[in-house]
Amino acid sequence: MGNAGDTDTGQKARDLSLGVPFGDLQDGVPIAGRIGEDSVILTRQGDQLYCVSALCTHYHGALADGLVVNDTVRCPLHHACFSLRTGEALTAPALDPLQCWRVERVGGLVFVREKRATARRKLTDAGTPNNIVIAGGGAAGLAAAEMLRREGYQGELTMLSADADPPVDRPNLSKDFLAGNAPPDWMPLRPDDFYTGNDIKLRLNTRITALDSGRRSVTAGGAEYSYDALLIATGAEPVRLDIPGARDEVRYLRSFDDSRALVARAATAKCVLVIGSSFIGLEVAASLRGRGLDVHVMVRDRVPLEKVLGVEVGRFVQSLHEKQGVVFHGGTVTRVDGRRATLSDGTQLDFDIIVAGVGVQPSMALAEQAGLATDRGIVVDKYLQTSAPRVYAAGDVARWPDPHSGDNLRIEHWVVAQRQGQVAARNMLGQKQVFDAVPFFWSQHFDLTISYVGHAERWERIEIDGSLAARDCAIRYLEGDRTLAVATIGRDLESLRAEVKLEAI
Repeated sequence: MGNAGDTDTGQKARDLSLGVPFGDLQDGVPIAGRIGEDSVILTRQGDQLYCVSALCTHYHGALADGLVVNDTVRCPLHHACFSLRTGEALTAPALDPLQCWRVERVGGLVFVREKRATARRKLTDAGTPNNIVIAGGGAAGLAAAEMLRREGYQGELTMLSADADPPVDRPNLSKDFLAGNAPPDWMPLRPDDFYTGNDIKLRLNTRITALDSGRRSVTAGGAEYSYDALLIATGAEPVRLDIPGARDEVRYLRSFDDSRALVARAATAKCVLVIGSSFIGLEVAASLRGRGLDVHVMVRDRVPLEKVLGVEVGRFVQSLHEKQGVVFHGGTVTRVDGRRATLSDGTQLDFDIIVAGVGVQPSMALAEQAGLATDRGIVVDKYLQTSAPRVYAAGDVARWPDPHSGDNLRIEHWVVAQRQGQVAARNMLGQKQVFDAVPFFWSQHFDLTISYVGHAERWERIEIDGSLAARDCAIRYLEGDRTLAVATIGRDLESLRAEVKLEAI
């Protein structure tokens, strides 16, 4: 919400039904226009012409500002990718398709004609499973369920979620919802009738306690569920702190309930202490500072985000928060007495809320109980299948072989989880699709957004093109001459181009 892409690009755009000179269309450069009341973009690729909706179906990013790659278009905000031929949302975070219009060339003019119907795929493979169970109600689980039905799967489909709420837009638990910019009814990824309308049996407050891969069954809530294919998408749990004197004072942010509780507490609070300067910790700090609370943040490294973005960028992010009144402290909390925290340098700080954001750990109890191969996550192959037949894993819990870096990765990114859920769904249907997406995430700090593509746990040097102070730059993380990752501020199109280059490695 609140992104520049929400602007209606069709208000002043030309009426494409009246015709556009073919010579005005540059290869791969979309132009904005309108057909009646609909905002659209018109794109040329060689002699092929395409017309689709102008706004991304995720957060309404303006696709005219995106990147055309062959017969697809990518959103500049959060890198969703759509087919220009069919409008299909090929990769998350967008799940819904674009509308398409028929385009006709008459002599030297290009006309956009009537809207085309969206065809629903039918699955004909006789070898598809009759019964699929998804363990988890987060990004990966919902994306998998949606993709299964989109691909035409008509068998039994059950989602077992330990959460109290249906799948929600989890990034906004620390961003817009916590800041008060998104209403509660905006948070669900799908309305309740999506599950009934698509015959998805969603079971909330239902944690799987046992998996028997030999019998192909799971146990949850005292009931047994059989499966022909299983997706483990149990996500991760916050690392919990053991602080002397602290009982229930320390809050964590993982679920919608957690965020609602923080919002309710913030209504009467004056001061919040955030332990940890992770992305989650800093986003919580920014959101609660936006509500007018005094905010203090504990930092264990030299600067926030040093291990992810480097010292210079971390220092810039810290200065951004400090200009908004956030106070940073080095070290950690050594003791809590009621509403008073003692810091490692002896400082005592009175607080109304204390929130910990010091990382998460994968939820592997189910995999470990079942004897699946694990290594700081559930080990999967390039198709996201675990060591057990017909059992897949996706999201924060999965460690997969990344073809771009050559490393085995486990990454806690929302978009990665969604895309893995989509690939796992296709593979449960026998499609044998390799998961080779380049990791992407974004982080919001007050009115600044950082986009990051690739993955760099270590690097030899950092190159900054542009100016951090001007909020216009690309930061490259390199090993030798090889670019491992690129972070951008104010350069959405450059972020997309970096993603394409990283995909080719």
